[in-house]
Amino acid sequence: MHQDYSEEDFDPDDQLRGKDVGVRSPTQDVNPSSQEAKDKKMSLEELKKMGRAERQRMREERRRQKSDSDSESEYLVGKLAEIALTVREPDPVEGTGLIYDERMLKHKNLWDDHHPENPARISGPFKRCCELGLIDRCVRLEAQYSTEDMILLQHSQMLIETLKQTTEMNLEELRAKAIKYDSIYLNNSSYECALLSLGSTVELMEQILKRKVRNGMAIIRPPGHHAMTEEFNGFCFFNNVAIAAKHALENLKLKKILIIDWDVHHGQGTQQMFYNDPRVLYFSIHRYEFGKFWPNLRESDYDFIGEGKGLGYNINVPLNQIGMADHDYLAIFHQILMPIASEFDPELVLISAGYDCAIGCPEFEPELVIVSAGYDSAIGDPKGQMGVTPAAFAHLTHKVMSLAQGRVAVILEGGYCLKSLTESAAMTLRTLLGDPCPRIPPSQEPCDSVTESILNVIKVLRPHWKCLQYQGFTSDPCPYEEVNQLPPKPDVQFMDVENKPKEYPECLEPYPVEEYYEEDRKCSPIIDRLIAKTNLDKAKHRTCIAYDEGMRAHYTSSSYYHPEAPDRITRIFDKHTEWGLTQRCTRVETRMATEAELALIHSTTYLDEIKSLEDKNPFELKKLERKFQSIYLCRDSYFCARMAAGFVLDVVDNVMTGQSQNGVAIVRPPGHHAECTEAMGFCFFNNVAIAAKYAQNKYNVKKVLIVDWDIHHGNGTQRQFYDDPSVLFISLHRYDRGFFYPSSPQGCPTMVGKGEGTGFNVNIAWNNGPMGDSEYIAAFQQIVMPIAYEFGPELVLVSAGFDAALGDPLGNYLVTPLGYGHMTHMLSSLANGRVILALEGGYHLAAIANSMAMCTSILLGDACPHLPYTEPKDSAVQCIRDVLDVQKNHWKSLKFRVNIKTKEDNEEDHLKAKESQRTMEDEEDEEKMNELAKKLTDIQVTEDSSNPREDVVIQNSDGSSEKSSKEIMDEMKEPMEASSKGADNPVTKGEGGKKHTVEGEDPGSLCAKGGEVRGAEGGRQPSDATPLSANDVLKQLETQGHTQMFAVTPLPWCPHLDTVTPVPRGRIDTGAPCEECGDVTENWICLVCYKVFCSRFVNEHMLMHGVMEEHLMCLSFSDLSVWCYGCDHYIDNVALFHAKNAAHCDKFGSSLPTPPSLSQT
Repeated sequence: MHQDYSEEDFDPDDQLRGKDVGVRSPTQDVNPSSQEAKDKKMSLEELKKMGRAERQRMREERRRQKSDSDSESEYLVGKLAEIALTVREPDPVEGTGLIYDERMLKHKNLWDDHHPENPARISGPFKRCCELGLIDRCVRLEAQYSTEDMILLQHSQMLIETLKQTTEMNLEELRAKAIKYDSIYLNNSSYECALLSLGSTVELMEQILKRKVRNGMAIIRPPGHHAMTEEFNGFCFFNNVAIAAKHALENLKLKKILIIDWDVHHGQGTQQMFYNDPRVLYFSIHRYEFGKFWPNLRESDYDFIGEGKGLGYNINVPLNQIGMADHDYLAIFHQILMPIASEFDPELVLISAGYDCAIGCPEFEPELVIVSAGYDSAIGDPKGQMGVTPAAFAHLTHKVMSLAQGRVAVILEGGYCLKSLTESAAMTLRTLLGDPCPRIPPSQEPCDSVTESILNVIKVLRPHWKCLQYQGFTSDPCPYEEVNQLPPKPDVQFMDVENKPKEYPECLEPYPVEEYYEEDRKCSPIIDRLIAKTNLDKAKHRTCIAYDEGMRAHYTSSSYYHPEAPDRITRIFDKHTEWGLTQRCTRVETRMATEAELALIHSTTYLDEIKSLEDKNPFELKKLERKFQSIYLCRDSYFCARMAAGFVLDVVDNVMTGQSQNGVAIVRPPGHHAECTEAMGFCFFNNVAIAAKYAQNKYNVKKVLIVDWDIHHGNGTQRQFYDDPSVLFISLHRYDRGFFYPSSPQGCPTMVGKGEGTGFNVNIAWNNGPMGDSEYIAAFQQIVMPIAYEFGPELVLVSAGFDAALGDPLGNYLVTPLGYGHMTHMLSSLANGRVILALEGGYHLAAIANSMAMCTSILLGDACPHLPYTEPKDSAVQCIRDVLDVQKNHWKSLKFRVNIKTKEDNEEDHLKAKESQRTMEDEEDEEKMNELAKKLTDIQVTEDSSNPREDVVIQNSDGSSEKSSKEIMDEMKEPMEASSKGADNPVTKGEGGKKHTVEGEDPGSLCAKGGEVRGAEGGRQPSDATPLSANDVLKQLETQGHTQMFAVTPLPWCPHLDTVTPVPRGRIDTGAPCEECGDVTENWICLVCYKVFCSRFVNEHMLMHGVMEEHLMCLSFSDLSVWCYGCDHYIDNVALFHAKNAAHCDKFGSSLPTPPSLSQT
């Protein structure tokens, strides 16, 4: 049946223009009878031309009839259009506000020149920021005096009068007044400085909320977070952060504020002021030592979680030993703060930024984020005695900048090692300005003490927060004994009302200078080395971008539509231009990858084979396509694939040479499925794998992180680095127990690498979807980021496929552009900001354009968009647990996946708390969604028809053969112990090719009845797979919005619907073979005569049947979609329901919901 093609018959320019070459096309009316067509032996090209003319006539007819059409499907599509929202451009608010005023230097201790809370605490950081050129880049805001009305929001009039009186006191009177308060000194300027400190905090917050600046820092003193309603305390007079938060709530009408207090001392004043207020989430990380560290309060422990309506909104992470370092603080952020903060969803973030946890210190979705920025946990601080490095504060700041659309106010609190304080504060400001986070050494194992604290916090907060579900919760004890106990420790003397002293004469005693300077001498060299080693280089340009229309030349010559179409990159680039992103990026020059560069991954024999495409005619190309899996070919495929790979390498050059900080490659064809000797899944050359090898060879990069968030497992990339510890490969993909393309057990979570590479392959394999933003963000928080920090990459490459996006016809997942933006933000904290995104899949044109543009916006430094929180699906939580169970054997940062002992009453509390979180507003929204969903029950988001999947044997670069995919799957049928009881059950460690145990995973289900492997364009799902419902899509559209549902929107009506005949005997056998060739891999059924034939990807018998018999309507057994050969388009109309329902009943054993129009008749 194939026609012979000569060079004269084939015009390669047709492909560049997007024309169809050598494609059989159906027609109607033009051919009086099928016999006449046969007699004339009409060429397929002539048939195609007549078909196009007929289709154009029908399109014009449909346009005329459109206004009169009242079909059910058209109504439903219209309803979707009504609720769809366009993704907004990046927030234009720019600038980092800074407040510093030398008048605040006047507050100093008159009887102790060496007191740690001295004027140098703010003059030093300001000077260091000037040296780094940061001050000139800030928006300078004028310091303001607070009003008394503002102070009265949290303090009494008596307290104001007490401090006001100090302005005229002599030295003795000041000393007499000071001893009445714990850790306080006074002078005649203390009141003025306290007014300035508070007024500046409020001013900074207001400027952020007025969108005059995006974020900001207040370098102020005296600090404030210890100040209580009726009492000065701990160097603090007025509680700057608490008053600012109260002002935002009461006067500016904010609803949710997150206060982060990382000062090494517990901010008991702030806690007390919001202890029963659910509008404020107070999060404190502080040195506690079971109550032995100042302020020695029982209320500073982890079990004080708020009261009344505020229950669960007060979070204390007590540090019970000194020496906590970067990895301990990162673990707290990954395990507790970021998950809860995302769920809380604040409008503002305020940071009480104490830097007394820094090394060298002698003491330890939101509307707004306020950070009580104490730096006394910094390394070298003589009070904090912790070991947090200055660079780590950049990373902590960067993480919270993903909240509240970047509305973050950092307010200086403590910090008493000046060298560490000044550097830490400078790193914080540098991050607020958008500079890349300095690369820090790979994270070490979190100490057991902080592990106990984290697990204890999770233990008491789990009933109140949906995100804390990744430990095992049974009656079995925790391996960390402290978690099995309840506080307090015996024989600990707490400060309370009964034993509180009336006076504190020790505040008049000179500070122990020798002790302070001894600590300073010991830590100063360490801090100097840290500063010297910290790379503060910043590239000349922020982001480079690679794009060339020449890559459109790769175009299918054998079908009217293929999802991997040239418009994919055009639409993405156009969206970049529309948002003004291309103007802000540096364009890289077009270049082709050399054969030597391609040979870094691919064999020369394979390269020669792909190169030979340039000399083949369409018939030869069509014949060669059958050799590969899910691949189409044209003469320019080799040219485009070389250009795609070359562009990615160009971006690597641009980033590694310091020309750009990060980069984006808008390229096609994609690459992550391509093997050493095999093209598959639309991929020819493995662009990202080649880039990783190229960076290692040319720039001596020691560690490369590859994150693949394409919905399909990157089998080609995994195989290239499976035994290589220098490349960490993390893939998040739809797995469906091995049924989803590439339909191989290689994507299983237990495939962890082999040899030296064991543990450096991480598969986050989703089952029972569809998954969306919340599931992907949870996986990043629990798995991706902890492992990435422990690995410590020098370069991050992202296989950025967007086929997990909402509306994608192949992925059927729910990730939005906002979700992709947040994932990009998290990764950008790694590798000194050297992050490169290379386009892989994604077939919903609007979704890929918005998604990749959002990622580029984030790389350019724009604020993260608001991402509403939804609870991750139970199946996603289980998938994450499965991965943690496997990978915790290889990564110490995942040690938190253990059992936490619970009691029955605790479980009841958990259920009650979970139920109470369903507010009336949520219930009303649910009711509205259900009502709308009833009107949309016959709308389906389906996958395109699949290619037949052959048993592929992959060859290594040395020519040796590995086991075929069938052999691997047969091995996976063998029994394996399932870890079905959570964290404490044994898991078989993965090494080499050994089998593993994964909780809930049944490898034998790969061949279960009703399941079948699928090609890259879709196919049959396992019988127990959860379909993507209209309600799933609607909920995402209601929350986020999209302008289109499908990459190819089905037509709601076509003129050939009246040719559809009733289903014979009301039954369709979806397992029937092709009547011509007997093939069963990918078949369609004619809706006119109900004969079964194979698809265009097998032997094209359905296409031939449609053309010759003029039976134009057919239904796919793979995804139950209906195609019209007369219209060359998918059709979705209520008239097709009975045929689709019969096929659905046979395939899945259940009926489709009856459309309203049918149920009423």
